[in-house]
Amino acid sequence: MVAMTEKTDLAQIGVVGLAVMGSNLARNFARNGNTVAVYNRSPEKTQALIADHGEEGNFLPAETVEDFVASLERPRKAIIMVQAGKATDAVIDQLAEAMDEGDIIIDGGNALYTDTMRREKEVAACGRHFVGAGISGGEEGALNGPSIMPGGPAESWETLGPILESIAANVDGTPCVTHIGPDGAGHFVKMVHNGIEYADMQVIGEAYQLLRYGAGMEPAEIAEVFREWNSGDLDSYLIEITAEVLAQTDPDTGAPLVDVIVDEAGQKGTGRWTAINGLDLGVPITAIAEAVFARALSSSTDQRAAAQEGQLPAGVDTDADISKDEFIEDVRRALYASKLIAYSQGFDEIKAGSKEYGWEVDPRDLATIWRGGCIIRAKFLDRIREAYDTNPDLPALILDPYFKSELEDLIAPWRRVVVKATQLGLPVPVFASSLSYYDSLRAKRLPAALIQGQRDFFGAHTFKRTDREGTFHIEWSGDRSQTES
Repeated sequence: MVAMTEKTDLAQIGVVGLAVMGSNLARNFARNGNTVAVYNRSPEKTQALIADHGEEGNFLPAETVEDFVASLERPRKAIIMVQAGKATDAVIDQLAEAMDEGDIIIDGGNALYTDTMRREKEVAACGRHFVGAGISGGEEGALNGPSIMPGGPAESWETLGPILESIAANVDGTPCVTHIGPDGAGHFVKMVHNGIEYADMQVIGEAYQLLRYGAGMEPAEIAEVFREWNSGDLDSYLIEITAEVLAQTDPDTGAPLVDVIVDEAGQKGTGRWTAINGLDLGVPITAIAEAVFARALSSSTDQRAAAQEGQLPAGVDTDADISKDEFIEDVRRALYASKLIAYSQGFDEIKAGSKEYGWEVDPRDLATIWRGGCIIRAKFLDRIREAYDTNPDLPALILDPYFKSELEDLIAPWRRVVVKATQLGLPVPVFASSLSYYDSLRAKRLPAALIQGQRDFFGAHTFKRTDREGTFHIEWSGDRSQTES
């Protein structure tokens, strides 16, 4: 390796952590004209990056944190791409000690936003800047153009903006990156993005399940259906890759690949964090929560095996009639409706989190930067941006006139699909819970009135009346008189 003392130029950006994501991000920076300092705790990974991809641009390899920091131009900018948790804290401490006042440390991993808020305060206390930046797009996005969601001080964005714009995905001339808000705002938004991703993937899986076991279609045939769907309202990255997965055959057996993959869905925590945060904020993100539970249930293999061995009664309607072409179209429309609910709920959570922490996150920015690079990129994000352009204070995304009009054509097929799935004994937790959420919003009265009566009965929790102001209680164990508290 070339010693730092032999280098006459300095790097505009540095990357710490050279596993696949970090390595691809470093290559992206270099390919777009930036000199990039690179460092990994294991020097072998640094050497491999230079040996395999050194010709793609100007890299400055370093064997120590001190040499790495010395190779960065001021204000120094270093992005961390290491395992979340203690490893991230350790690298932050090393960089903060080696850096000077005004230098910028960026965490590009999937960190819990509350950790980012803590780290921002700690780093600011020693005169450095800390930016939690959500980066979406996986390995391919990191290399060819991700969607980037940086938080942190506005002053840091002024420095970081141009270099992040140079590597971000670009749609209609607009880079898919913008300053989200202070401290943990970037990682919060990325967390909810991933929660929407969970729901989106689950409803796509439910649509596949319905076509496979409801309409009796084979994976290759379903792949063609998804390819067709991807040319219309459902045009999105996840629909696109679903067609590719379903069309793939197993090289060992020749069977459809989807049939040889164990049906246990993994998760790394961001969906779970989103669901927990929704509960903390009191935001009903039912589509996201059900998607998280569906993954957990898929991994409850002992329970599932016991249920199958115990032959739990199915009670299915064996006479359920299905017209294949009509059913496919109904599933398409139900899928579209359920996806709209997932996005609407995700934006609700972001709105609530922004209010809770004073971040002033603009939903129009998110709809703009999620159009390219990220996993949930979809055609209707343009419509979402237009909705918030028209009314930034929408009570719910689905109340926008365009989406309300869309739902008029979707609601009847959506209901038919949920009913048919129930008749056939096919689980559709996100399809069904999203429909219940929709119906709950439109219901004139909910059973919450009865629940409040129950709460007052056993715990004197009081209730409010529909006909006048105040808080009231019934003397349930006495004369049943009403008192105002």
